[in-house]
Amino acid sequence: MRKLTWAVAAVLVAGAAAVGPAEEKKPMTGVLDRKMKKLDGKEQDLAEFKGKVVLVVNVASQCGYTPQYEGLQALYTKYQKDGLVVLGVPSNDFGAQEPGSDEEIQKFCTTNYKVTFPMLAKVKVIGADKVDLYKALTAATDKKEVGWNFEKFLIGRKGDVVGRFGAAVEPSSDELVKAVKTELDKK
Repeated sequence: MRKLTWAVAAVLVAGAAAVGPAEEKKPMTGVLDRKMKKLDGKEQDLAEFKGKVVLVVNVASQCGYTPQYEGLQALYTKYQKDGLVVLGVPSNDFGAQEPGSDEEIQKFCTTNYKVTFPMLAKVKVIGADKVDLYKALTAATDKKEVGWNFEKFLIGRKGDVVGRFGAAVEPSSDELVKAVKTELDKK
Protein backbone atom coordinates (compact mmCIF):
# COMPACT_ATOMS: atom_id res chain seq x y z
CA MET A 1 0.00 0.00 0.00
CA ARG A 2 2.82 2.34 0.88
CA LYS A 3 4.49 1.77 -2.53
CA LEU A 4 1.18 2.47 -4.24
CA THR A 5 0.74 5.73 -2.29
CA TRP A 6 4.23 6.88 -3.32
CA ALA A 7 3.55 5.91 -6.92
CA VAL A 8 0.27 7.84 -6.97
CA ALA A 9 1.96 10.83 -5.32
CA ALA A 10 4.76 10.72 -7.90
CA VAL A 11 2.27 10.65 -10.77
CA LEU A 12 0.31 13.54 -9.28
CA VAL A 13 3.46 15.62 -8.77
CA ALA A 14 4.69 14.82 -12.29
CA GLY A 15 1.30 15.71 -13.71
CA ALA A 16 1.20 18.97 -11.78
CA ALA A 17 4.68 19.84 -13.03
CA ALA A 18 3.69 19.11 -16.60
CA VAL A 19 0.59 21.25 -16.39
CA GLY A 20 2.15 23.73 -14.00
CA PRO A 21 0.47 26.39 -11.98
CA ALA A 22 -2.06 28.64 -13.61
CA GLU A 23 -0.13 30.68 -16.15
CA GLU A 24 0.91 33.96 -14.67
CA LYS A 25 -0.16 36.96 -16.64
CA LYS A 26 2.85 39.03 -17.52
CA PRO A 27 2.26 42.74 -17.67
CA MET A 28 2.08 44.04 -21.21
CA THR A 29 5.20 45.86 -22.23
CA GLY A 30 4.33 49.35 -23.35
CA VAL A 31 5.44 50.69 -26.69
CA LEU A 32 7.89 53.02 -24.96
CA ASP A 33 9.32 50.39 -22.59
CA ARG A 34 12.56 49.89 -24.50
CA LYS A 35 15.96 51.37 -25.20
CA MET A 36 17.40 52.11 -28.62
CA LYS A 37 20.49 53.75 -30.04
CA LYS A 38 20.46 57.35 -31.23
CA LEU A 39 22.27 58.60 -34.32
CA ASP A 40 25.24 59.59 -32.15
CA GLY A 41 25.52 56.02 -30.83
CA LYS A 42 24.31 56.89 -27.33
CA GLU A 43 21.43 55.02 -25.76
CA GLN A 44 17.94 56.51 -25.80
CA ASP A 45 15.54 55.21 -23.17
CA LEU A 46 12.15 55.69 -24.80
CA ALA A 47 10.55 55.50 -21.35
CA GLU A 48 11.76 59.09 -20.91
CA PHE A 49 8.94 60.06 -23.26
CA LYS A 50 6.18 58.56 -21.08
CA GLY A 51 3.53 61.12 -20.26
CA LYS A 52 4.22 62.97 -23.50
CA VAL A 53 2.60 62.69 -26.91
CA VAL A 54 5.03 60.95 -29.27
CA LEU A 55 4.88 60.96 -33.07
CA VAL A 56 7.10 58.13 -34.36
CA VAL A 57 8.08 58.48 -38.02
CA ASN A 58 10.27 56.19 -40.12
CA VAL A 59 12.35 58.58 -42.21
CA ALA A 60 14.67 58.52 -45.21
CA SER A 61 16.93 61.09 -46.85
CA GLN A 62 16.34 60.20 -50.51
CA CYS A 63 12.57 59.81 -50.64
CA GLY A 64 9.90 61.86 -52.36
CA TYR A 65 8.52 62.49 -48.87
CA THR A 66 11.86 63.68 -47.45
CA PRO A 67 10.67 67.34 -47.46
CA GLN A 68 8.30 66.27 -44.66
CA TYR A 69 11.30 66.75 -42.35
CA GLU A 70 10.50 70.46 -42.56
CA GLY A 71 6.90 69.92 -41.48
CA LEU A 72 7.91 67.50 -38.73
CA GLN A 73 10.38 70.05 -37.37
CA ALA A 74 7.72 72.80 -37.52
CA LEU A 75 5.23 70.58 -35.66
CA TYR A 76 7.86 69.75 -33.03
CA THR A 77 8.87 73.38 -32.62
CA LYS A 78 5.27 74.52 -32.22
CA TYR A 79 4.09 71.84 -29.77
CA GLN A 80 7.23 70.69 -27.93
CA LYS A 81 6.48 72.99 -24.99
CA ASP A 82 3.05 71.33 -24.71
CA GLY A 83 4.54 67.84 -24.51
CA LEU A 84 5.00 66.68 -28.12
CA VAL A 85 8.01 64.60 -29.09
CA VAL A 86 8.67 63.80 -32.74
CA LEU A 87 10.87 60.72 -32.97
CA GLY A 88 12.65 60.11 -36.26
CA VAL A 89 13.54 56.51 -37.06
CA PRO A 90 15.72 56.20 -40.17
CA SER A 91 15.26 53.06 -42.22
CA ASN A 92 16.64 51.83 -45.53
CA ASP A 93 13.78 49.34 -45.98
CA PHE A 94 12.00 51.10 -48.83
CA GLY A 95 13.76 51.55 -52.15
CA ALA A 96 17.17 51.87 -50.44
CA GLN A 97 16.27 55.52 -49.82
CA GLU A 98 18.33 55.80 -46.62
CA PRO A 99 21.74 54.41 -47.62
CA GLY A 100 23.83 56.71 -45.41
CA SER A 101 25.56 55.97 -42.14
CA ASP A 102 24.11 57.33 -38.90
CA GLU A 103 26.68 60.14 -39.03
CA GLU A 104 25.67 61.02 -42.61
CA ILE A 105 21.98 60.96 -41.69
CA GLN A 106 22.63 63.29 -38.74
CA LYS A 107 24.54 65.73 -40.95
CA PHE A 108 21.84 65.61 -43.66
CA CYS A 109 19.00 66.29 -41.21
CA THR A 110 20.68 69.14 -39.37
CA THR A 111 22.16 70.80 -42.46
CA ASN A 112 19.14 70.57 -44.76
CA TYR A 113 16.19 70.67 -42.34
CA LYS A 114 17.60 72.00 -39.05
CA VAL A 115 16.17 68.94 -37.27
CA THR A 116 16.26 69.22 -33.49
CA PHE A 117 13.83 66.44 -32.58
CA PRO A 118 15.26 63.11 -31.37
CA MET A 119 16.58 60.82 -34.11
CA LEU A 120 17.33 57.15 -33.56
CA ALA A 121 19.99 55.09 -35.31
CA LYS A 122 19.02 53.46 -38.61
CA VAL A 123 17.03 50.25 -38.10
CA LYS A 124 14.74 47.77 -39.84
CA VAL A 125 11.04 48.66 -39.56
CA ILE A 126 9.63 45.77 -41.61
CA GLY A 127 10.20 42.05 -41.99
CA ALA A 128 11.52 39.41 -39.65
CA ASP A 129 14.37 41.65 -38.45
CA LYS A 130 12.28 44.71 -37.59
CA VAL A 131 13.06 46.27 -34.24
CA ASP A 132 10.83 45.68 -31.23
CA LEU A 133 9.53 49.26 -31.35
CA TYR A 134 7.98 48.62 -34.76
CA LYS A 135 6.73 45.20 -33.71
CA ALA A 136 4.86 46.94 -30.90
CA LEU A 137 3.61 49.79 -33.09
CA THR A 138 2.21 47.52 -35.78
CA ALA A 139 0.77 45.07 -33.24
CA ALA A 140 -1.04 47.94 -31.53
CA THR A 141 -2.68 49.06 -34.76
CA ASP A 142 -3.81 46.85 -37.62
CA LYS A 143 -0.79 44.50 -37.57
CA LYS A 144 0.04 45.50 -41.15
CA GLU A 145 3.65 46.20 -42.01
CA VAL A 146 4.73 49.79 -42.53
CA GLY A 147 4.01 50.64 -46.15
CA TRP A 148 6.63 53.28 -46.96
CA ASN A 149 8.93 55.96 -45.58
CA PHE A 150 7.35 58.67 -43.43
CA GLU A 151 4.52 56.54 -42.06
CA LYS A 152 3.51 58.00 -38.70
CA PHE A 153 2.37 56.45 -35.41
CA LEU A 154 0.89 58.67 -32.70
CA ILE A 155 1.33 57.59 -29.08
CA GLY A 156 -0.84 59.29 -26.45
CA ARG A 157 0.20 60.42 -22.97
CA LYS A 158 -0.84 57.06 -21.47
CA GLY A 159 1.49 55.20 -23.81
CA ASP A 160 -1.17 53.81 -26.13
CA VAL A 161 -0.89 54.00 -29.90
CA VAL A 162 -3.82 56.26 -30.76
CA GLY A 163 -3.29 56.85 -34.46
CA ARG A 164 -1.53 55.68 -37.58
CA PHE A 165 -1.04 57.91 -40.61
CA GLY A 166 0.25 56.98 -44.04
CA ALA A 167 3.30 58.48 -45.71
CA ALA A 168 1.24 60.89 -47.80
CA VAL A 169 -0.27 62.52 -44.69
CA GLU A 170 1.69 65.75 -44.32
CA PRO A 171 2.79 66.82 -40.82
CA SER A 172 0.83 70.05 -41.31
CA SER A 173 -2.37 68.29 -42.44
CA ASP A 174 -5.54 69.06 -40.52
CA GLU A 175 -5.97 65.34 -39.82
CA LEU A 176 -2.60 64.92 -38.12
CA VAL A 177 -2.50 68.29 -36.35
CA LYS A 178 -6.00 67.70 -34.93
CA ALA A 179 -4.98 64.26 -33.63
CA VAL A 180 -1.82 65.68 -32.03
CA LYS A 181 -3.71 68.55 -30.39
CA THR A 182 -6.42 66.21 -29.11
CA GLU A 183 -3.78 64.07 -27.37
CA LEU A 184 -1.88 67.09 -26.04
CA ASP A 185 -5.10 68.37 -24.47
CA LYS A 186 -5.36 65.17 -22.41
CA LYS A 187 -3.35 66.15 -19.34
